[in-house]
Amino acid sequence: MPEKTTISIIKCDVGSLVGHHTVPEPLLNVGEKNLQEAQKSGIINSHYVFHAGDDLELLMVHQKGEGNPEIHKLAWDTFQEAAKKALDLKLYGAGQDILKTAFSGNVRGMGPGVAEMEIEERGSDPIVVFAADKTEPGAFNYPMFRIFADPFNTAGLVIDPAISGGFKFEVLDVLENKRAVLKCPEEMYELIALIGTPSRYLISHVRRAKDDLVCAATSTTRLSLIAGKYVGKDDPVSIVRCQHGLPALGEVLAPFMHSYFVEGWMRGSHWGPLMPVGLKDARCTLFDGPPRIVALGFQAAHGKIACDDEGKPMISDLFSDPSFDLARREAVENAVSLRRMGEFEPARLGAGEMEYTTLPKVLEKLKGRFTKA
Repeated sequence: MPEKTTISIIKCDVGSLVGHHTVPEPLLNVGEKNLQEAQKSGIINSHYVFHAGDDLELLMVHQKGEGNPEIHKLAWDTFQEAAKKALDLKLYGAGQDILKTAFSGNVRGMGPGVAEMEIEERGSDPIVVFAADKTEPGAFNYPMFRIFADPFNTAGLVIDPAISGGFKFEVLDVLENKRAVLKCPEEMYELIALIGTPSRYLISHVRRAKDDLVCAATSTTRLSLIAGKYVGKDDPVSIVRCQHGLPALGEVLAPFMHSYFVEGWMRGSHWGPLMPVGLKDARCTLFDGPPRIVALGFQAAHGKIACDDEGKPMISDLFSDPSFDLARREAVENAVSLRRMGEFEPARLGAGEMEYTTLPKVLEKLKGRFTKA
């Protein structure tokens, strides 16, 4: 039986150049150096280091399984070293996502976001990795539903017998720390009833109904629930398999043909339009945004990222396509409309989510000013 392949994407806000908009080259170099050394020593088989906004993203392919302490410690040590470099450079928000200091064998619950998927490689296994900035894990609820449950998005649900049986969605209730599995199309309405509240109910995994084949995995870290206060937005990551009895690549990307609204813009306190961008535009500037998402495609091959003749990982920057220009234009237009609202809802988040921001400190000063009406 062939050894299984594990794809791990682990991210952390270790510090940004000029506010919260990008990861400078010295910090990317720390990630590249550490992962190169880990690859040479056999800890990982291949890797790719990039950034989405102000988050350092470590993509690692290996054969050690999900939640492996050696892989997670590699990421943790890399983030610690990068955060130290950020402090030396007096970069902004240095080590922002590092909420605990003692590594306990797994970065989950310690601040960094992580999505992992252990697979038995198919004859050809195309993989898409998504990374977003200035938003929360619930931002993936909408596209995951569109990809795996909406026949208006995914034609294969109608015309491909390999997936017409539908998919199962594992939904996490982050407030109660409970999970439920719902199958589509039978429980489509119930699924929407849950995931339409993305601040509480998150799609963590998607599996093919007929054989439980894992199709997607999404990070579910909520920093405010770990820290008990606002310390930065969660900035989620996700892994999606496609083709050969799964949604095609074009169906995986189709939900991003238009922009849609997500929580977490500016200080984590505002709704914003999600903008799909290529890596060169993964810099959040306008009002610390708009929220951005990048998509990288690669082939999993023999426990590695498939490489070119020179041994360089072949990575496709999927949103660097002019096909997504409309979504980018919509995002800018919607951003302008929301900013006209200033600090009035619905541009600003509702009261429940604002409890985890700095607003309660402002309102505390007014407590004694209210008398019985």
